[in-house]
Amino acid sequence: MNGVHDMGGMDGFGKVEPEPNEPVFHEEWESRVLAMVRAMGAAGAFNIDTSRFYREMIPPHVYLSSSYYKKWFLGLEEMLIEKGYLTREEVAAGHAMQPAKALKNGKLKRDDVERTMVRGKFARPAPASAKFNIGDRVRAKNIHPATHTRLPRYVRGHVGVVELNHGCHVFPDSAAMELGENPQWLYTVVFEGRDLWGEDGDPTLKVSIDAFEPYLDPAS
Repeated sequence: MNGVHDMGGMDGFGKVEPEPNEPVFHEEWESRVLAMVRAMGAAGAFNIDTSRFYREMIPPHVYLSSSYYKKWFLGLEEMLIEKGYLTREEVAAGHAMQPAKALKNGKLKRDDVERTMVRGKFARPAPASAKFNIGDRVRAKNIHPATHTRLPRYVRGHVGVVELNHGCHVFPDSAAMELGENPQWLYTVVFEGRDLWGEDGDPTLKVSIDAFEPYLDPAS
């Protein structure tokens, strides 16, 4: 979906200012938010793409004024309410007011914590042959989905070259809406900087993105 959260960034917000010696967490509550997101995900309440989608639905003025883990917290809260694990009344009261909804995978046990902190495997068997080969020129589709996508806006409509084929993976656009894994081929596509940013751009710059097959058309 389009919005201030776009993974490619937006104009007008100035340069990125890295924080020197940035700590893992700035406040103790941030670590608790991370723990809650991982615990509920491991318990089967949602998948990683669904959690990203709910963070993207945070109103723009709230999103831009929130820290990284506050975005995680707000997205988690809304997601658990909509899925019936919490009610707004319970959030306001700060405690449960009804029996807990059963979790798909049960509660996260201490012995399973280390395993859940390792990134999952998303490669899947291919449902069909790859549409593109290494070296093919492709055009990123000019799409504007109302739901989650991993295609940055700044490459939409532009032509690049397929550099790598990563095999088939869970398609985030489908998984975010809990419509199944819908595996799709995943490619690294390289774009010339000037094709993206115009003639004033750095002629030596190249930009690589990982793009799923449904995002791409053959370049004419």
